[in-house]
Amino acid sequence: MRQAERLTEAMRDDDVTIYLVPVGSGRFELYSEPPAEAERAPTDEPDGFWRRLGHRAHERWREAVQSARQGDPTGGLFTRARNATVCRMAEAIAEQRTLWALRHGSDAELVHPSDLSGADASASRDRILNHARTHHLRWLGVDAVILIASGVFMIVPGPNVLAYYFAFRVVGHCLSWRGARQGIYATRWRLRAEPALVELGQLAHLSPAARASRVVAIAADLNLPRLAAFFDRTAA
Repeated sequence: MRQAERLTEAMRDDDVTIYLVPVGSGRFELYSEPPAEAERAPTDEPDGFWRRLGHRAHERWREAVQSARQGDPTGGLFTRARNATVCRMAEAIAEQRTLWALRHGSDAELVHPSDLSGADASASRDRILNHARTHHLRWLGVDAVILIASGVFMIVPGPNVLAYYFAFRVVGHCLSWRGARQGIYATRWRLRAEPALVELGQLAHLSPAARASRVVAIAADLNLPRLAAFFDRTAA
């Protein structure tokens, strides 16, 4: 009996925890945060052509994002505009990591607002995953074409940020599509009701300034330090 309990706990340690975040007007978004160690880039290149391509694109894009966030006070208007664009792109890409986390997980926990029934929470989750599967497959094709076309910018001095970005998008959309498909067809889901998400949903109609302190407090209670920024981007 104790061995079975330990096995269950070990399996749950590897589980993916996904939050069904209410963002206003009956809308929900799936959200998760990776552990800190997962955000550090691996030092060795993986095996396989596509994995190496993804690794190299990730490395170049990560360097471009770091440079953009640090900024260049001596840079001109073009440099500042490019840095701002890269930072916004990085935020959008980061939101795909919830789907990436589902790619290999056979078990996942869906944390949903406590005023939502388990059946309704599961239905909302499935709608989001089905939409994501279609969306990312479509954009995978579009971005692959743009990536090929971006090769023309190799003649421009400096790093080809456009090519790095679209290479990372191609890999990102592929991973997101795989994660959505896994979540629909293969993942075993557990449900857990969370009262704090109910209050979070009630704040969606307020302005970011009016709700800021409470959203930050809820995020801290849930141990999700980036939730506040995600909520501000997605809430009505």
